[in-house]
Amino acid sequence: MTNSKWQIAILFLATFGYSLGVSAASDAQRIDEMEAQLQAQRALMEQQQRMLEKMSAELELLKANRTAASPPTKVEAGQSESGHVLSNTPVPGTAEPAMSVAAATKPEASKTPRLSAQVYGFAQADAIYDFKQVDPNWTDTLRVSTIPTQSGTYGNDGDFVFSVRQSRLGIKGDYGDDVTFLLEGELFGVGADEGQTTLRVRHAWATYRNLGMGQTWSNFMDIDIFPNTIDYWGPTGMVFYRNQQARYTFATGADEFAISIEDPSTALSVGRFRDTTVCNLPNPPEDCESSGSTAEDLFQSYNELPDLTGRYRKNGDFGHFQVAGIVRHLGYERLDTGAKGDEIGWGINTSASLKTFGQDRLKLQVAYGEGIGNYMNDGGLDIAPDSADISTASAETIPLLGISAYYDHYWNQQWSTSIGWSMTDLDTTAGQAPGEFKRGQIAQVNVLHHPTDNVMLGTEFLWGEREDVSGARGTDYRIQFSLKVNFDTGNLMQAR
Repeated sequence: MTNSKWQIAILFLATFGYSLGVSAASDAQRIDEMEAQLQAQRALMEQQQRMLEKMSAELELLKANRTAASPPTKVEAGQSESGHVLSNTPVPGTAEPAMSVAAATKPEASKTPRLSAQVYGFAQADAIYDFKQVDPNWTDTLRVSTIPTQSGTYGNDGDFVFSVRQSRLGIKGDYGDDVTFLLEGELFGVGADEGQTTLRVRHAWATYRNLGMGQTWSNFMDIDIFPNTIDYWGPTGMVFYRNQQARYTFATGADEFAISIEDPSTALSVGRFRDTTVCNLPNPPEDCESSGSTAEDLFQSYNELPDLTGRYRKNGDFGHFQVAGIVRHLGYERLDTGAKGDEIGWGINTSASLKTFGQDRLKLQVAYGEGIGNYMNDGGLDIAPDSADISTASAETIPLLGISAYYDHYWNQQWSTSIGWSMTDLDTTAGQAPGEFKRGQIAQVNVLHHPTDNVMLGTEFLWGEREDVSGARGTDYRIQFSLKVNFDTGNLMQAR
């Protein structure tokens, strides 16, 4: 090979090797550049993902806080008050988006619990045959104090009654755990509406945390020992009273301890002086002859202090037992002269509902005190004259014993029976009238059937006896058939 050829070959090889070196260097640089770009893109995507998540969270909060009555403002819509769009692009040098005015000014989520409310109650019809007769205003139920002790007082024996007066309607609910309310009525008229089928309030009760106020079961009673019976009035010797009150319940876990001050209402009797005219009373006014008033017209209760009660209840697998106490200031006054006096009443109520077999319950109560008659289910009296001599007579509290014992037996899911007895026994004073109530007893037995949910058919036999201060007695017995259909809407606010 000539020299020129070697020179050409050497030049070619050198040029080719240089080209390979330049190409290799260029590829390595491109790899480095692409890796850097890829890392930058990944960082940007992660930043955008975080931005999207934050924007989504802000949007959900804004939707939750916005009300239909308040349309979104420009700020809430992502605009400044001048109309400029507020950017959520990242602030230079940071990985987080800039906070919008909407995010900076949005209100906190509402902490007010939502309202729950449900309407409930039942329609009940009673068909009753009374083998005797009671006070015509009380034919819908066997209230033993309305049994006459003299035959023929209310006509011939035998009375048939249809009644819907037990029917009930109520609404209850809460605002979370701290606030509750209850408003309930029924058609059984009492007091001024005695004997009528008319709406009256049973419960009007509100609570805030541990404090409750309104009208509901007295803190002195135990509603859970009321038997599974269908007669309206129930056990005569049971402490049973819905009263206006303010109650505080202490947190004690599964058990209960509560104190209350309750509306005082003295059950007062002027006894044998009921028809005594004003002029024959001690210290008569000068113009007594011009007055046609009697002692019954002039003497009334005088209540300047509330009743004070305390209650402790122990709950457990066995059921529960309860002890309650009450102290009362029983005042009375004379309208024509303004003379007044007072007595102290007190009482203890012990009760228990004990599990026996299956769903069966033994329900017991013994109550004793002086001047607690107003809290009894029937026949109660608080104070009465202590002497038959009008010139020396004063007021005296009436000792009272109340007993109730019932057994609720459940044959199966559809059939049940309740059987039991109850008694109220009052001591007497020398100033009481012979025809006043002294003792009452009631006994009941029934068979109840639940053919389907919310429906009850039942038959009950009742016997009652009343005894007066004079010793005179009257008895009554009746049979009752009832149909009851319950209803309950559940939480009406749940779907909102």
